[in-house]
Amino acid sequence: MNRSTARRSAAALLAASLVALGATACNTGGSSVSTEAKKPASGAPASPGGAKPAAAAPAKVGDTIALKGFEKSSTADVTVVKVVDNAEGEDEFSKPADGKRFVAVQFRIKATGKAYSDAPANSAKLLDAQGQSFTTSLYDTKAGQGFSGSVNIAPGESGLGFLTFEVPKGVVLDKVQFTLDSGMADQTGQWKLA
Repeated sequence: MNRSTARRSAAALLAASLVALGATACNTGGSSVSTEAKKPASGAPASPGGAKPAAAAPAKVGDTIALKGFEKSSTADVTVVKVVDNAEGEDEFSKPADGKRFVAVQFRIKATGKAYSDAPANSAKLLDAQGQSFTTSLYDTKAGQGFSGSVNIAPGESGLGFLTFEVPKGVVLDKVQFTLDSGMADQTGQWKLA
C-alpha cells in the first residue's frame, strides 16, 4: 500500500469514526422499546364503569407501531406485514451459508412526519428465543420485492419491501425490531413472531 492510499484509508476510517461518534453523542440515553400497536382509527368503546383497560398485548405480525427518530419531524408508522421463514434465494447465486436459512420480513413504512430517507436494512433486526440478534443479509429472496439500499418516501406516502436475514437452521425466531435513523434512534419498535 502506498502512502497516498494509506492516508486516504486513514482519512476514511477517521471520518467513519467521527460519524459514529456524532450519532452516539446524539443519543440522549432515553432509549425505549415500543411493543404497543397503534389503535384502529375508530377506537374501541370505553371500559364500562371506568374500569382500567387491560394491558395491551405485544404487537404482532400485521400490527403497526408509530416510531420516532431523533428529530421531532422524523416519524413513521411501521408495519410488519409478513414473515417468510425458509425463503428461497432470488436466484442461483443467492444461497444461505451451510447450516443457515433465509428469513424474509416484509415491512410497510409510512412517513408520518417529514420524508423518510434512509436504508431500511440498517434499521431491522431479528431476535431468537434466547435474545440473540441477527442483522440483515445482502441477498434478496423469491418472497417478494426487497427494499433497494436507500429509500425515499414522501410525507404521507408508504413504501413496501422485504428485508432478508440469514439465521442458523435450528434457531427459533421470537421477535423482529425496527429503529428509525438507520437503527440509531432512541425508540425501537418490536413485534412478537410467535
